[in-house]
Formats: sequence, structure tokens, C-alpha cells
Amino acid sequence: MKILLVEDEQNVAAFIRKGLEEQGFTTHIAYDGITGIKLGLDQDFDLIILDIILPGRNGYEVCSEIRKFKRETPILMLTALGTMRDKLKGFETGADDYLLKPFHFEELLARMRSLLRRRQISPSFSKFKVADLEMDCYKKTVYRSGNEIILTSKEFTLLEVLMANKGRVLSRAHIAEAVWGIDFNRGTNLIDVYINYLRKKIGKGQGDPLIHTMIGMGYMIKEK
Repeated sequence: MKILLVEDEQNVAAFIRKGLEEQGFTTHIAYDGITGIKLGLDQDFDLIILDIILPGRNGYEVCSEIRKFKRETPILMLTALGTMRDKLKGFETGADDYLLKPFHFEELLARMRSLLRRRQISPSFSKFKVADLEMDCYKKTVYRSGNEIILTSKEFTLLEVLMANKGRVLSRAHIAEAVWGIDFNRGTNLIDVYINYLRKKIGKGQGDPLIHTMIGMGYMIKEK
């Protein structure tokens, strides 16, 4: 498999490349954001590992630019920036996962494999419909009452998980694993934040609420 690593610290980049190539991955390195964008758009990669603090263009900008044209490529942000605001911004610009430095290589490898596995089993050609809300997973479009709704990559994935399980209560632990590939941390409100993002976007000026909170159990999407 072909990996793009965008990392300006040469020692870190060399360490990651050595570990990945020992695992059979072909690794290409960009040491700045501009080169990262160019490689990310010019070539097809199975996964991109992306630092945030980069010369030229920062990781958020790199992620956003690549996401405009490469919606399916998994992007894992690997950075020392660890506040909730940093993580939310990473997910909003299109990252699929977020790992903090310093890190154990085994965890990086596990996160990568989780993203690659989810990509392989993702229902990329599915269409879902709940009331007047329609999702096309191949075209990556969402419409409600004929009006297109623009979602970030992570919002789309969250909505996809909900719509694929229409009428079923999903626990926060299930959502955390399915959307972020991580164990649920009771100390974070990340899931609630993203549920609220979705509610605002698919409910604003539209019909009946579709996403429901099941107190003490989780969330569910259903028709009235």
C-alpha cells in the first residue's frame, strides 16, 4: 500500500518511514505543506499521515485542499496540538482520525489499519433515505427536500452511520468506533458536538427533527 507522510521533522519522518516500510508500506515523504498538497493531488495514496505545523501551508490547509478532490482517501493527523479546538478543526477540515505526539508506533499502525479497513468495507455505492433526507455515498451528496446540504467529511461519515442504522439506537461507544475509529472517552463531548452540528445543518429551515437523543442510551435517526 502507498502512504503519503507530510512531516517537516526529518527524524520523525525517517522513524515513521522505516517502521512503515518494515510493515510492507511504500512511503512517500513531503517536508512542507505545499509539496504535501502537490503530491496528495497528483498521485493516488491509500492513506495520508499529516502533521499540522508545517512550513509553506499548515496541515489544516493541506487537508482542506486535498479533500476538495480526494474525498475517499483516509487522512490521519499526527500532531502535538491536542486541545479539543485543535481536534475539531482537524475533523472539520476533513481528517478521519487524530493522533497526538509523542506516540507509540504500534498505535499509529493500529489507527492506520483501522482506517484502511473501514475504507475497504465502507458502503461507498449505497444510497440512504430517511423521510425527505437523502444521501448518496458514491457522489458524497446529501439533500433534504431537494436542497443540498454541505457537510464536512466527518459530519458526512457520522450521518452515514446513523442513516445506515435507521431506527436503531446507537451508543456513543458504537459511534466513536464507527466514525473516529477510537474507544469512547467519557471525558469528551466530541460526539455531542458533532451531533449538534448535524442537527443544525439538516434541520435548519426543514421539516421535523430526524436525529433523536435516547437518554442514557445514545442517538437514533428515524422518521416521525
